[in-house]
Amino acid sequence: MEFTTSARGRTGLRDADGMAVASFVLGLVGLLVLNIFLGPVVIVLAAMALKRGTERRGRALLGLGLGVADLVVLAVLASADGSLSWTFGG
Repeated sequence: MEFTTSARGRTGLRDADGMAVASFVLGLVGLLVLNIFLGPVVIVLAAMALKRGTERRGRALLGLGLGVADLVVLAVLASADGSLSWTFGG
């Protein structure tokens, strides 16, 4: 029975590590596309990974920063365009 608990703990840690990596990757993608959707998702993923004690704490923190940056980029570009959506060029 102890083995099952140990295996479950390792699975939970792997899940947290996966969330940390996913938050980092989606944060990078969110800088270019879908930042209104990906920004909040990345912030939640990074926070959950940190709360679950991920071994990839640096990636989770980078993901958290990128999630906030996604929303800042959206705010800056949307305010320059005057609408919630933004485009490059014209």
